[in-house]
Amino acid sequence: MAIDYSKRPSKGQQQGQQPTPPAQGGPVSLSKVTLTKSAPSVSLTKGGATGGQLRVNLQWTSGAQEKRGLFGGSRKSGGIDLDLACLWEFTDGSKGVVQALGNAFQAPYQGAPIIRLDGDDRSGSAVGGENMYIDLSRVREIRRILVFAFIYEGVPNWASADGVVTLYPVAGPEIEVRLDEPDSGSPTCVIAMLENQGGDLVVRREVNYIRGGQADVDRAYGWGMEWARGRK
Repeated sequence: MAIDYSKRPSKGQQQGQQPTPPAQGGPVSLSKVTLTKSAPSVSLTKGGATGGQLRVNLQWTSGAQEKRGLFGGSRKSGGIDLDLACLWEFTDGSKGVVQALGNAFQAPYQGAPIIRLDGDDRSGSAVGGENMYIDLSRVREIRRILVFAFIYEGVPNWASADGVVTLYPVAGPEIEVRLDEPDSGSPTCVIAMLENQGGDLVVRREVNYIRGGQADVDRAYGWGMEWARGRK
């Protein structure tokens, strides 16, 4: 069931007045929506995000420890390299993957990208984390986008990684998906599906841990692509 967060603060609230709390239930944040099992989806279109660049941000803790070497040097060990990626399918029938692996940093691969990945944080220590951008002015060209993260290096330890993905539209509240319910045997976590439902772009929480890689994500969600080994 999609949540409609189309309401905006009144003029008085924008000038610093405290909003009147709801009569029942807890406080409602107009600046952030957290998707949960009980409230798994939200409409970007109804929330006012009808254009501009949607930023999808991944933050995590690598868990690396600094060790001193024999001659005074230091090195990081024991950490994980968590990568943000997505499978995409456009309305013209084209499909593919955006990820650092294989240098597939944008889609489509030629021309102005609808989806692009901005760099690759190998340590989890970058202030901005990893960011993916989706051009919401081209929603009519998007059929579905499946956002996921996978552990490229290190032992799968989602609990210590404490990962969180936040979607930042140009307008409307930010949308948060926490990578909770960790499965230590799964190197991949499917985070969210963005799907065009009659011109309405809906974000649905998945948090589905996959015991395999990209090809296994493909099979689980019926993307129907062929896969070969890649490297950074």
